[in-house]
Amino acid sequence: MNPVRSLYRIRIGGHLGPTALSAFPAMVSRVEAGDTVLTGPLADRAALFGVLAEIEALGLELIELRQVLPRSKSPSSDEDLSLLGE
Repeated sequence: MNPVRSLYRIRIGGHLGPTALSAFPAMVSRVEAGDTVLTGPLADRAALFGVLAEIEALGLELIELRQVLPRSKSPSSDEDLSLLGE
């Protein structure tokens, strides 16, 4: 049975440098309004909680966590997909 991967957007307060970003190798990062937004697929809840534990361990400020739900193909959905190189 293949696990269903879900796409998540995680907003962290401030700009993360390369060292901090290396803790999240499966996520794509970009800066939005002074915050760092990590986007990427996570295999399951354990993977999600692992990312959240890493955020806490690094002392980062979690601002927002959002599961990006699948949508029908439209121009607005291309933005989320382009972050993953799909």
